[in-house]
Amino acid sequence: MTQQNLSQIIKQLEMVLLGKPDQIKLALTCILAKGHLLIEDLPGMGKTSLSHGIAQTLGLSYQRVQFTSDMLPADILGVSIFDSEQSQFIFHPGPIFKQMILADEINRASPKTQSALLEAMAEHQITVDGVTHPLPNPFFVIATQNPSEQSGTFPLPESQLDRFMMRLSIGYPSADAELEMLKSHVQSPQITTLPQCITQLELIELQQMVDKVSASDALLGYILALVDASRVQKEGFGLSPRASKALLQAAKAWAFIQGRTYLVPEDVQAVFSSVAEHRIRSSSQQQGEAISQKILSSINPIL
Repeated sequence: MTQQNLSQIIKQLEMVLLGKPDQIKLALTCILAKGHLLIEDLPGMGKTSLSHGIAQTLGLSYQRVQFTSDMLPADILGVSIFDSEQSQFIFHPGPIFKQMILADEINRASPKTQSALLEAMAEHQITVDGVTHPLPNPFFVIATQNPSEQSGTFPLPESQLDRFMMRLSIGYPSADAELEMLKSHVQSPQITTLPQCITQLELIELQQMVDKVSASDALLGYILALVDASRVQKEGFGLSPRASKALLQAAKAWAFIQGRTYLVPEDVQAVFSSVAEHRIRSSSQQQGEAISQKILSSINPIL
């Protein structure tokens, strides 16, 4: 795999989500870093289209699950049903066994249903009726949620938020991008017809190449300084050790997309807000953004 392959993937995703190159690169960064992605924004901003486009472009089996207040964990994980002919319970797998799951509007489901994803996201396996079932490799969860201020939502607990490596907000398109979208609406490609750019084996190879991106001791010290700054500030919550590992891995993936095999401070800065905001905020998204920017500006990289 070469940078040309990555450029092809990004170019194809830009056909799905117009005028949002940074958000596309950050989403791809999360996938290459073997993380799960949370997309938080208003309805109709392209959250579902982006996730489906990623799955189609990367050649992953895909399942969209619409979360509702009456959904049960079995609707996601699967259920064991008694087979009278075999005189035993047979497990019928749920949509969680696809390689990419879109948990659409995850915060509209009850906390009990939300928690059904915890083991799958952390350990790539699920346990039903005392039996553990491995999940496919690669395996990703992309979850979308509406702003917590909207009615009918259940805020995600901190333990659930921490399982997501990165959080994105797509935002409104620029006037030029929206005009292009309106002009080309009829001719725009169907997501299901997008060509597959890489194989699953090639995706795994890309992830392994990301693991090999090097980081100097000084760069690791910069990451730890940012994490420590989040723990001593009085607002919000401090970043956990899981978050510091996620920050390093996401920075490696960002550097790899930029064509480098080593980290520079700009790689960490590019992904810091997406990795940190949803973990350190104590109330609103805006507060998390303000705290993350405050932390970034307070620490100068010394390399």
